[in-house]
Amino acid sequence: MTSERILEAARVLFAARGYRATSMQAIADEVGLTKAALYYHFESKEEILRQLTLPLLDELEAVLAQAESYEDAEEVRWRAIEGYVDVHLRHRHTLTMLVKDMTLLVQAPIADRFRTVIALANDLVAGPGSGLEQRVRACQVVAGLADPVVLFRDEPAGQLRSLILDGARALLGEPAVPRARGRARGRNGGRHALLTGEQVAQARSLYEQGCGAEEIAARFGVSRATIYRHLKN
Repeated sequence: MTSERILEAARVLFAARGYRATSMQAIADEVGLTKAALYYHFESKEEILRQLTLPLLDELEAVLAQAESYEDAEEVRWRAIEGYVDVHLRHRHTLTMLVKDMTLLVQAPIADRFRTVIALANDLVAGPGSGLEQRVRACQVVAGLADPVVLFRDEPAGQLRSLILDGARALLGEPAVPRARGRARGRNGGRHALLTGEQVAQARSLYEQGCGAEEIAARFGVSRATIYRHLKN
């Protein structure tokens, strides 16, 4: 569709040149339209920006709301962290576009929604009843989830995801997840299957017997997030 071609062309131009340095004429030329035809689809450059930014904000709000719905604070934390990273990786070009012209991030309504999303992410990572130290650490974690996506946007998404999550674990004082070599890839976008079927059964049995997720994770040498993922599946 023409509108999708316009948005994609604008995304590329905004990321390369900056939003303010890109004219509607430049977008029209990139798509092969007249300027009048471009205005038929989008009434302003601000409307194009809004349409480009909405999916990122909508998905961030959705993954954090889903994470918040879980009862266990540890699962909430890692659902929020992993979801936050995944959304930014899916929309890395939009994020690059916004960072290219930082003034965009202080404009309402974009700025208001971003501030709300970041504040919620900070709260979910910190956990209920957290003190100043935990809240500061949570802010550091959340701030470090998006920057690598922009700085290393040309790197493979799967590898970048793993490294970002390892960094978050380091900040939270948790061990990095061991990297399996030469094993089958998992269903969820290239993550290696860290537990065998037998180990999953053992983990579930231990959990039913009252063992905590942290103890089970330590026994199998994986993260608590991995244990929670298998317990819920």
